[in-house]
Amino acid sequence: MNTPETDAVICSAKGCRAPAVWVLAWNNPKIHTPERRKTWLACEEHRGYLSDFLGMRGFLKDVVTLEEWSSAADR
Repeated sequence: MNTPETDAVICSAKGCRAPAVWVLAWNNPKIHTPERRKTWLACEEHRGYLSDFLGMRGFLKDVVTLEEWSSAADR
């Protein structure tokens, strides 16, 4: 049975249970094809931290709102 708690989209930061607002699309070029996009979700508080983590490794490809990401997926 789905409940609001199980349907909630939460931040990917370790231990964070806040609702996600951002989608961080990333790719590890050593193991993924160039068009492949993995995603992490971020709340407002952890967006910068997670973006920096991926960016320092050269993995970060895009940061968009969860709403924008969902709209693009529905097309």
